Amino acid sequence: MVSSVTSQNSKRAAVRRALGRHKVYITAQSFSAGAYKARVLIDGEAYWVDEFRLSQLQQGLSPAELELTPATDD
Repeated sequence: MVSSVTSQNSKRAAVRRALGRHKVYITAQSFSAGAYKARVLIDGEAYWVDEFRLSQLQQGLSPAELELTPATDD
């Protein structure tokens, strides 16, 4: 009985974490001179990020935590 309660609590915690994360939408990708860049949309703001920053965003870090500045549309 205890294991079913623990299992249910861990499932609920996972759902809370997933709902608390922001959605990261990749709107463009660029491969140039061996470097990867992606333009992502998060909460209505666009950012250009490298592969490492994209990974961090997908893990739940916010653009503010990564000190990202919004992309300017040319």
